[in-house]
Amino acid sequence: MAETATKARTVRFIIERRDSPDSAPYFEEFDIPYRPNMNVISALMEIQRNPVNAKGERTKPVVWESNCLEEVCGACSMVINGKPRQACSALVDKLEWPIRLSPMKTFPVVRDLIVDRSRMFEALKRVKAWIPIDGTYDLGPGPRMPEHKRQWAYELSKCMTCGVCLEACPNVNDRSTFIGPAAISQVRLFNAHPTGAMHAHERLEALMADGGIEGCGNSQNCVRSCPKGIPLTTSIAAVNGETTRYLFRKWLTS
Repeated sequence: MAETATKARTVRFIIERRDSPDSAPYFEEFDIPYRPNMNVISALMEIQRNPVNAKGERTKPVVWESNCLEEVCGACSMVINGKPRQACSALVDKLEWPIRLSPMKTFPVVRDLIVDRSRMFEALKRVKAWIPIDGTYDLGPGPRMPEHKRQWAYELSKCMTCGVCLEACPNVNDRSTFIGPAAISQVRLFNAHPTGAMHAHERLEALMADGGIEGCGNSQNCVRSCPKGIPLTTSIAAVNGETTRYLFRKWLTS
């Protein structure tokens, strides 16, 4: 690939576009001057600077989302050559040419490569993916997390709500209410926190409702696609056991 890239003058991008949420999608091709070590975002910036397609026709600039450009914010998620991933870390030299870009299909398309990830953020709200600290500022330092627990909890905290795991999951679609692997993993993270554990039952109750943890089909696509290498299937298994134990305790005490 490196030898081919050196000889080539341009890189062809085939981009799925949509002018509005209700308009029909269409494909447009662009030839971008090759530079060593360029990523997909730099190619999209080149199209933005000079929005001329491969036919030589001037067109509307392609729109997309990005922010940190170092695989931390999760904003630049899109489908690249058929796989959901981050555009900032997708190096042109390591991709098959022509490079095909599409928006993620799990989320509603806003325009071109921009999607509305509200479904994912609503799922996090549903499971209360935060540590409530209101009224605790004058109580002194909170309880410490044991080091062995902190180490694996840190791995879960790397989630950047990029939505790639939801895009890869066959159980997350417009016909399903499944909450998705990211929210389930965050339940494990916040239930492990000494303060967060005080509200563990609320998160487990949320996962026992319709669209909760029972919606997982164990395809394991999520863990294979996660850009941060988060052990999502391990979290799902752990939370599944936690939810089952909680359910039995409810039965015994009711």
